[in-house]
Amino acid sequence: MIPESFQVCYDRLWALLLSRKMKKKDLQSRTKLSSAVIAKLGKGMPVHLNTLLKICSVLHCSLDDIVDVDATIPGRI
Repeated sequence: MIPESFQVCYDRLWALLLSRKMKKKDLQSRTKLSSAVIAKLGKGMPVHLNTLLKICSVLHCSLDDIVDVDATIPGRI
């Protein structure tokens, strides 16, 4: 069964940037992502997997270092 809704949380990304004394603008510059994509991340909206992989490549980390995903399936607890 495919989950109907996903909740993504980028708190780990923001914590990682903070620990590296980086700002969102630094991330945008290094990854060459658009300001719209950075805004989506800031709002906790889903982005393409390729975007997340690009961030991981630039920051030398893994997906679980930057994002948490909660898949909710209706009728399941």
